[in-house]
Amino acid sequence: MSIEIPFTKMHGLGNCYIYVDLISQSIDIPSYSDLAVQAADEHTGIGSDGLILIVPSNRADMMMRIFNKDGSEGKNCGNGLRCVAKYAYDHGLVDQKSFKIETLSGIVDAEVHLKNGQVDLVTIDMGKPILNRSSIPMVGENDEKVINEPIIYNKQNFDMTAVSMGNPHGLFFVDNIEKAPIHELGSFLADNHPTFPEGLNVGFIEKTADNDIAYRVWERGSGITQACGTGACAAVVASILTDRLPMDQTITVHLAGGDLYIKWSQDSQHVLMTGEAKTICKGIFYL
Repeated sequence: MSIEIPFTKMHGLGNCYIYVDLISQSIDIPSYSDLAVQAADEHTGIGSDGLILIVPSNRADMMMRIFNKDGSEGKNCGNGLRCVAKYAYDHGLVDQKSFKIETLSGIVDAEVHLKNGQVDLVTIDMGKPILNRSSIPMVGENDEKVINEPIIYNKQNFDMTAVSMGNPHGLFFVDNIEKAPIHELGSFLADNHPTFPEGLNVGFIEKTADNDIAYRVWERGSGITQACGTGACAAVVASILTDRLPMDQTITVHLAGGDLYIKWSQDSQHVLMTGEAKTICKGIFYL
């Protein structure tokens, strides 16, 4: 007998996940990883970048658990957090516009912005970026910041700046985002490179204006995606660390799926992310 799983498919700038509410309902799911793999398949499932569960929390208003399309569990997801916040407010899981969401990398503050009574934009306080090597995590002899460190691929050097926003990001600056070696470096570094014991999200940045950057990403466990919220935050931090952008300014990050607005505050050292969250469809998945 199949298990019926009510789901909502949502996206943040094209980064789409299957969302399952385990606060309003109780479902006996044998394996979250298996569900993620089956539901994410575009031919035999629903089709998505993975699975996000909204579950009860003893520390916050709710908890987000994220599983990539290969079944591996991630610690954080910026686009996922915005969609969880929208779902929670639109479905009455919370009754305030500001609330807290627990992730495996910590608790974040969310604030929803309404349009015609429903959530249109969401601001997430993503906390302080993690910059020391061992906490990214990245193998190496020192535990300092990783800024413009050479990575060798196909006998070429690519300068990488590493930032964790609860999940690890390696950032590379390019002159033309459309010619960035996303597939080559992404597939080389993301999931099996010995320097990155927890894998790596591989991002590429082109500075397009004084307070604008373009960003593309290969996500560990998922491959090329339309957008990555934590990656957009990491891209802004990396741009500031390498003196390409100023702190305390709202930076527009142009992703394949749309724009995010990121600010790294000098006073709090926290990174604020604002962007859209959209519902695509609802239904029943038969596991």
